[in-house]
Amino acid sequence: MAKKGRLDFMKMKQAGEKLTWVTAYDYPIAHFAEQAGIDMILVGDSLGMVVYGYDSTIPVTMEECLIHCRAVRRGAPNTFVIGDMPFLSYQVSIPDAIRNAGRFLKEASVDAVKLEGGRRVLEQIRGIVDAGILAIGHIGLTPQSSGQLGGFKAQGRTAASAEELIKDALSIEEAGAFALLLEAVPPELSSAITEMLDIPVYGIGAGPDTDGQLLINGDMLGYFEAFTPKFVKKYANLAQVITDAFKEYVDEVHSGRFPGPEHSYSVLKDELEAFNAVVEQYKKSH
Repeated sequence: MAKKGRLDFMKMKQAGEKLTWVTAYDYPIAHFAEQAGIDMILVGDSLGMVVYGYDSTIPVTMEECLIHCRAVRRGAPNTFVIGDMPFLSYQVSIPDAIRNAGRFLKEASVDAVKLEGGRRVLEQIRGIVDAGILAIGHIGLTPQSSGQLGGFKAQGRTAASAEELIKDALSIEEAGAFALLLEAVPPELSSAITEMLDIPVYGIGAGPDTDGQLLINGDMLGYFEAFTPKFVKKYANLAQVITDAFKEYVDEVHSGRFPGPEHSYSVLKDELEAFNAVVEQYKKSH
């Protein structure tokens, strides 16, 4: 399977073909995503909550992101993989942003990086792009700055905030980002921004008119239960499946039904007599 890239994504936008991407944080999920034909995988800093149980994405480190990016790359060698730049990996300075973006490529073999924020991170986007690294912008609900936004709330629902997001989107395209992610904004706004921009515009909780859709795998597969955003569709309920499997295992062990003969190894036939002699010898002496 040939890996799709930036030019393919531009052609998909121009042809009106919708792109799919999901988050993945480990080898198995990345492998399943590639086998299913997912176009892009985001190793999101959402791993802080989904994998590590943090209250937010803020504690996530570069090292944690890189570990998971390497696992995802091994699981999906033929899929476009994006590393999500964690909090304070790009906000402090432009050199920091370039250096850390480069680490994603050098140490984890990702294809691009994503960073949150609009006009306040334009110079970081320009620096990363000028260094030859593909960058995706992310505006709307930006979890790393959710405190400033009043929590995990939809954005762009007033004329004033919609105008700010439009300005951010246009500026991000001008800065050289190859794509833009809109999170938790009204469909009318995301549709307008998608039409305005030449680069692909993708959505998570941004309605049906963007150039593609992103979902957090823990949400769509139903195994992250702390909360479920309004925009999520659960395609499975793995939390129940996994819990039921564990319960059945506990019951079978307690009742003696597991393990059975079919789960055990037998002594080699030509070793049986010697094997029994050795066991009996030590049983008698102990």
